[in-house]
This record gives sequence, structure tokens and C-alpha cells, in this order.
Amino acid sequence: MVQNPDEPSDTTGFAARSLVGGPAIDFVARSTRGEVRLSDLAGRWVLLFCHPADFTPVCTSEFVALAREQGRFADMGVQLLGLSVDSVFSHMGWIEWIEREFDVSVDFPVLEDVSMDIARAYGMIDAYSATTATVRSCLFIDPAQRVQALIHYPMHIGRSVDELLRVQAALIETYETNKTTPANWAPGDGVMLSAVDALAGPKKDWLQHVMRLNKTKS
Repeated sequence: MVQNPDEPSDTTGFAARSLVGGPAIDFVARSTRGEVRLSDLAGRWVLLFCHPADFTPVCTSEFVALAREQGRFADMGVQLLGLSVDSVFSHMGWIEWIEREFDVSVDFPVLEDVSMDIARAYGMIDAYSATTATVRSCLFIDPAQRVQALIHYPMHIGRSVDELLRVQAALIETYETNKTTPANWAPGDGVMLSAVDALAGPKKDWLQHVMRLNKTKS
């Protein structure tokens, strides 16, 4: 069940605004770890990622990689949530096969979305598509239940777990400090003032100052 708030649409029927910065759309779904309601996870970060189908090569490689790094997400206080249109029974069979073949445990919930309601509500799939061919997306949801970032991948390209970890770390850093991160930022690097904060300072060469500040801290 998806609770989708009213939102403006353009003439093609698609949402006229980005999900980034907006409230996360609440839902209730069955999962491999029991029923999951997104709003029950308020107060912590959530990484909701969607895959096209169970028992497929790219998706399997992603789940193996995520399972091996799930402790690093947990250390940051991040709840992983997998999702696809397959049933819970399919998910459980797939996870058991992964654990047996690759000697890793998938400890995070994997949601079923047979109706594709969640995938459609979050723009993970074309609104007019009857298949899951376009679904391979990641949504980063903050403790206040707002979408902070959204990454889409094509069906044939597997996600980089290292990049997901980097983006998540950057989001936590900027969420807690109200600063910004430069290109190629990695955990431990310096952060920068926002343009608004920098302009409020006394320096006329605010941009050069902010760039030098980041250079000295990184």
C-alpha cells in the first residue's frame, strides 16, 4: 500500500517536480523480514534500492556486493531496503541461493512490489510501462523522511557499492554540518561552506576563499 500525496503533473502525466528534497512517500509492504512501513523508520537514514528481478546476473552481483558491505552501512546508521516486483517467496528462495553459493548473509529486508505501486510512486519505472525493464534505482532518505538523493542506473549496468557508500557518507556529513562537499569528496576530506554562508562573510573573494579552505582541509 502506497500513500502518494497529491503533486502537480505536466501534460504528459509525469510528476512535474523532482523527488529530491521532497517528502518520502510512505508505504507498507511485505518483506523477507516481515511487514515494513517506511514511516516506522523515521529518525534514521534509509537507502531504498530497486532491482529488475530476482535470479538475474547483474542483480545477483549487486546483492552479493551489498551483503558484503552491509556492516559499513549499519555503522553509519543506515537501513538498507531492497525492492523488486517479485514475491516474498521468490526473494527468500533467491537469498537462500545467494547465501549458499556465495557464503554471505543478506540481513536487510527485501520488499515485494508485485503491483509496482512503490516503484511507480518513486519514479523507478516508466509510468506507462508494463515491465520492470527500467527499474534499477537508489533513493537516499534522511531521518526526517525526506528524499536527499536519487540515482538511476540502466538495466545492464550494475551499481557501485563504493559510490553508494560515498554518497551516503556525504549526505550524512552535509546533513549534520549544513556544509557542502566538493567534486570527488571522500570520507575524511574537507568540506566547504555553502554559497549562502560564504557570501554572508566579510571576504569579497568568497569563492576563492572557500576553495582554498577546502584544499587546506583535504
